[in-house]
Amino acid sequence: MAPSFDWWAKESHRGTPVVIKMENPNWSIAELEGPSDDDFLLAGSPNTNRDKGRGKNARQLTWVLLLKAHKAAGCLTSIASAMFGLAAAVRRRVASGRTDTDNDNGGGMEQENPTVKSRFYSCIKVFLWLSVVLLVFEVAAYFKGWHFGAPHLQLQYLLTAPYGVKDIFNSLYSRWVLIRVEYLAPPLQFLANACIVLFLIQSVDRLVLCLGCFWIRFKKIKPVPKGTVDLESGDGNGYFPRVLVQIPMCNEKEVYQQSIAACCNLDWPKSSILIQVLDDSDDPVTQLMIKEEVTKWQQEGAHIVYRHRVIRDGYKAGNLKSAMNCSYVKDYEFVSIFDADFQPTPDFLKRTVPHFKDNEELGLVQARWSFVNKDENLLTRLQNINLSFHFEVEQQVNGVFINFFGFNGTAGVWRIKALEDSGGWLERTTVEDMDIAVRAHLQGWKFIFLNDVECQCELPESYEAYRKQQHRWHSGPMQLFRLCLPDVIRSKISIWKKANLIFLFFLLRKLILPFYSFTLFCIILPMTMFIPEAELPSWVVCYIPATMSFLNILPSPKSFPFIVPYLLFENTMSVTKFNAMISGLFQLGSAYEWVVTKKSGRSSEGDLVSLVAKGPKHQRGGSEPNIGEMEETLLQEQKASRKKKHNRIYTKELALAFLLLTASARSLLSAQGIHFYFLLFQGISFLLVGLDLIGEQVG
Repeated sequence: MAPSFDWWAKESHRGTPVVIKMENPNWSIAELEGPSDDDFLLAGSPNTNRDKGRGKNARQLTWVLLLKAHKAAGCLTSIASAMFGLAAAVRRRVASGRTDTDNDNGGGMEQENPTVKSRFYSCIKVFLWLSVVLLVFEVAAYFKGWHFGAPHLQLQYLLTAPYGVKDIFNSLYSRWVLIRVEYLAPPLQFLANACIVLFLIQSVDRLVLCLGCFWIRFKKIKPVPKGTVDLESGDGNGYFPRVLVQIPMCNEKEVYQQSIAACCNLDWPKSSILIQVLDDSDDPVTQLMIKEEVTKWQQEGAHIVYRHRVIRDGYKAGNLKSAMNCSYVKDYEFVSIFDADFQPTPDFLKRTVPHFKDNEELGLVQARWSFVNKDENLLTRLQNINLSFHFEVEQQVNGVFINFFGFNGTAGVWRIKALEDSGGWLERTTVEDMDIAVRAHLQGWKFIFLNDVECQCELPESYEAYRKQQHRWHSGPMQLFRLCLPDVIRSKISIWKKANLIFLFFLLRKLILPFYSFTLFCIILPMTMFIPEAELPSWVVCYIPATMSFLNILPSPKSFPFIVPYLLFENTMSVTKFNAMISGLFQLGSAYEWVVTKKSGRSSEGDLVSLVAKGPKHQRGGSEPNIGEMEETLLQEQKASRKKKHNRIYTKELALAFLLLTASARSLLSAQGIHFYFLLFQGISFLLVGLDLIGEQVG
């Protein structure tokens, strides 16, 4: 008996293949083929439903394909637009011809010696040209039949083969392999192993800091003041010591209004606060603008004075030192310092000064920074990752467990007696804040870091400004280390505190970190591509750096999408940090370079309104400045400043970009996957930074 019609229709409609086992050889072909389309039409029209379903599915598939095509076209258009924009930016850079060797000192400070500046660049160029020559040599050897997986086996064959077997090229290449094996690979491998050891030590230090931060969060450890301040009580029992507020600035006309307004709105009795505007500007127009701003706030009732030095020696340290020599300073117990772009909240003093009450050993209370422009561009986002880790992990852990950390130079309150006992401000380095912190620590003073007290400020938006800032921040500690090492050894603090100061604070975090970061990933790794007998394991190139980047990004979880750019950018910045570290350690000309970090004056109307809303308490020095006038002035100044800015080409970064890209091409011959991708993307990162495409784009 043939299969039933109903069964056949049901299975066919579902799309199930129908396979029939022939049990009856007398079945006809018609019975085996099953019902025809006419049979379906005559039996309840199941074929009609199937055709409708097929038509509907076809239309849906068409729409899906059209949507995907539209999306793909949009992506291609966006990519093409981005590539055209990138090409246009590159053409503008090349056409302008402006490089980092051009003299442009926006801060009016000391210039770097051109001879010293070009020395490091010359070394990089030597490595670049050598790598290009070697790449050509290696490619030629590859087409000659050299298999890079086991070059020593071919070397052994060529050295033992009859003379006629070897042509001139093979003879030269075999000698080159012999030189690599016997003379170049051993010292390179030794240097690589030494850097790996330093890398692991620094990684362990980073892991310990992260565990300390986790412990603080788990146990909810937080500095608690012994006294509280209530400005509204009026009963005279509050703790209101006299506080001196200092705002050092130099040619920073973009931000002076914001910082002065914020400090004049601090909630503190007017009789117990004095604000010093310490103007070191050499531009007469800027001096006049700042002086007029101070006069306006004086008329509103603020206790504020303007100071301008005629002899501007010592940069910021000299400015602060001069201000502390005023006769009225002896009437004040504490001094709070804010750089020109910092905007403290009105309750800043209420949340910091009470920690000094009944704690005579406390010399410094440091607040955390927050940033008004952290999402402005990729550069500010990457800086936010670094500084979030610095404050939440490094500063907080050191403050809780050893009561010592480096003063950040601003957004902190000092006990004036601690400054005087430590010798006051000194102009001997470019990191006067770290200098005074180390000397205070040697005198036995303790520090407190408040992670929950924030002070808004700006991040550098251009790579030029960030690069100069990082040079100063990494050359100064090496200057200070050379100067204060004898004092540390002779001091009366405990042995373990001396060890922490010398080996962890200075050597590991200020010297070893930039040394191995640049040497390992920018020099040794490319060299191992051309000298494959010396090897870097994959876990050194990929897994450990990725883990450390993951730990660094934990304090700013919203930045996780930028973990790969962060890893690449940190290695890119290692060239600047390494150069600065060497300059400071050996007292080269660039170690004394001081350039004021450029500001853009980021302040929204909401920020200004909030200041005015909190400011009409005239007994505390508040006022109501004209918002429209302030905004108009800021916009005009920003436009004028923007016209003077320009993007540059950075030669050291470009040279390293081509070196790494050349090494990545060589790694293809050896089929080293992880090394190839790392070198490729790191080279692209250097290329983007070298063309100044990462930060603010101003032409």
